[in-house]
Amino acid sequence: MATLMDLPARQGDNREAGWVNRLFTREGSTPEYQELKFLLHRKLLDRINLEALSSMAGDRVRAEIRVAVAKLVDEEKTPLSLVEKDRVIEEILDEVFGLGPLEPLLQDPTISDILVTTPKLVYVERAGKLYRTPVEFKDDAHLLRIIEKIVSRVGRRVDESSPLVDARLPDGSRVNAAIPPVAVDGPLLSIRRFGRHGMKGEDLVTKLSLTEGMLELLKSCVKARLNILISGGTGAGKTTLLNALSSYIPEDERIVTIEDAAELRLQQTHVARMETRPANVEGVGAIHIRQLVINALRMRPDRIIVGEVRAEEALDMLQAMNTGHDGSLTTIHANTPRDALGRLEVMVGMANANMGIRSVRQQIAAAVNVFVQISRFSDGTRRVTHITEVVGMEQDIITLQDIFLFEKTGISETGRVLGRFRATGIRPKFYERLKAAGITLPQQMFQTVVEIN
Repeated sequence: MATLMDLPARQGDNREAGWVNRLFTREGSTPEYQELKFLLHRKLLDRINLEALSSMAGDRVRAEIRVAVAKLVDEEKTPLSLVEKDRVIEEILDEVFGLGPLEPLLQDPTISDILVTTPKLVYVERAGKLYRTPVEFKDDAHLLRIIEKIVSRVGRRVDESSPLVDARLPDGSRVNAAIPPVAVDGPLLSIRRFGRHGMKGEDLVTKLSLTEGMLELLKSCVKARLNILISGGTGAGKTTLLNALSSYIPEDERIVTIEDAAELRLQQTHVARMETRPANVEGVGAIHIRQLVINALRMRPDRIIVGEVRAEEALDMLQAMNTGHDGSLTTIHANTPRDALGRLEVMVGMANANMGIRSVRQQIAAAVNVFVQISRFSDGTRRVTHITEVVGMEQDIITLQDIFLFEKTGISETGRVLGRFRATGIRPKFYERLKAAGITLPQQMFQTVVEIN
């Protein structure tokens, strides 16, 4: 199958983007060809015995379907070359077993996002850049069938009464779909993909997302059971960093994870995973993150990991951090650590707790030890820009101090973002907790500067 392995490092104009057209455009990509493919697909569904196939092993089923499709192709009066026949067979197999036109994109590990804007308009993200592809669906109904196939696998539904849905693929990729009437120009589909192998902290150092010293400090914070909140914008890499940091949790601890759509892939054995559930057809039965956080407290967790806090569950997460569940991790959408504090205050207020602002800030200051800010830059790179300690309260204000920073200094002629990772020279107040946990870090770690050229 075609892949995007030869995608260039930088996006050019439409003429330079001809690589993707050459990659995906094959002879016969016409309305007539699409109609032939769907005619053969319908004939196949009429002929095959689904009940008999369900009892066969997966490889045998695919082989049987391939033979049946080959017979159908041979019966067609439309003249097809051997290459065209093989192509028709593969694409019909993709329709039956996979996600149709999206299968070539899903087979390419370099693609991080697949964005279907209309049936005729499909984009991908690679290395932080968006590219349009010639991949197309036949029509809205075709795209809707693929969406329904995705969401039905995880027991969810999408229809006019419930036009928004979060789901996931078997490999853990996160899926969001919106259909009419909320989607004006037809069904919308977004797939956020994750590498087949979870990225480790050392991989992030290699990619210059952070320095060895920064990783060593974060690793120590996890082992010493400090509560860490990862903040950043959409697509900045919050979940990737959360997965990497969670790998340093000791194997002998019980971890409970809570997510909207399960996408975390922890490497430990003792992990209890929960995800939210939307309302049923009658509009009842929804399970929200806040309910899961409250339930998690009854599950004897050593640590609680919430994929993202975005509403009133923030209060329950803070309460958990303050009542013996040290070492918990979560993410939040925010542009800076100070913004993340403000968002936390707003979300606690959404819980209708009738708490004064000073009480809210005291809860936050007591619960959160470290903010880690990660950002995506114009060249597509993702870097940890702040490791910030929550020092405590001064009157009614929460005091923060930066331990590490990334400072952008310019952009090279090739568009690469230049800058430096800089330690501020401040030894964190939580250093005593690290020492109490048997962790000693060299003093020079807090005085280093690493240039990115």
